[in-house]
Amino acid sequence: MDIQRYLQEKKEEVDAALERYLPRREELTSNLHKAMQHSLFAGGKRIRPILSIASFEAVGGTGERILPFACALEMIHTYSLIHDDLPAIDNDDYRRGKPTCHKVFGEAIALLAGDGLLTEAFRLMTHRPEKEQSQGDDALAIGLINEVGLAAGVLGMVGGQVVDIESEGKAVDLPTVQYIHTHKTGAMILASVRVGAKLGGAKEILLKTLTRYGENLGLSFQIADDILNVEGKAALMGKQTGTDLSKGKATYPSVLGVAESKKRSKELVEIAVDALKQLGPEADPLREIARFIIAREY
Repeated sequence: MDIQRYLQEKKEEVDAALERYLPRREELTSNLHKAMQHSLFAGGKRIRPILSIASFEAVGGTGERILPFACALEMIHTYSLIHDDLPAIDNDDYRRGKPTCHKVFGEAIALLAGDGLLTEAFRLMTHRPEKEQSQGDDALAIGLINEVGLAAGVLGMVGGQVVDIESEGKAVDLPTVQYIHTHKTGAMILASVRVGAKLGGAKEILLKTLTRYGENLGLSFQIADDILNVEGKAALMGKQTGTDLSKGKATYPSVLGVAESKKRSKELVEIAVDALKQLGPEADPLREIARFIIAREY
């Protein structure tokens, strides 16, 4: 399959849904709306919502009932980026080549834009038109919201971010780096896969299969990002280096080196793809997304 075409088509589908679901300009103060839109439509690939859609469809899910959850996952991801970029954390001036939210709107509005997106995400996951509701929907929705909350909260993404911050500038071991990656990034990747599978009606055995896929994919995704960060910075400096230059962050390249990190990322993708062997062509998007992750170049 043409993974680039698939990703673009699904991105356009998610973007259109985000436009519909985001509160209208007249419902918000002007700066808050602009700040939320600035970050939400700053050029992200929409990997998390696309994973949820691909997982949903892989287990036989049909229709648009996945879209509110897919968009909620992207809102949570975007909120985390806005907060990560703030001076109190990473103090970044640019994100995806564009000025970060706080550089355009100020720290206070950026902070509140992130808060707004996080809150809207959970509101969106609970909102379903009556015509789309059926018996058992409420219990399913509560379970999905619990799963996303666990992945995004102190036992997931937030907890990983804290360890990441506390590890800056320190010599850390591989288990610490793995903890950071599996929580800060991997937890939401895994949740995206599991939410799609659950909403699509996956039974326990199939859910375990997709969980194994999501766990390995999530860790591989962050290792690949670490490598891209190192190689990108090296390219900007006009030289080759195996040293991580990302502000003393705890990363796989900083512990294992770039070559070994690439090997580990590839191995994880192979494990993820192998986990899907009981599924047929319906899971090809999931397989190709995993391969796409390690094929990216700076």
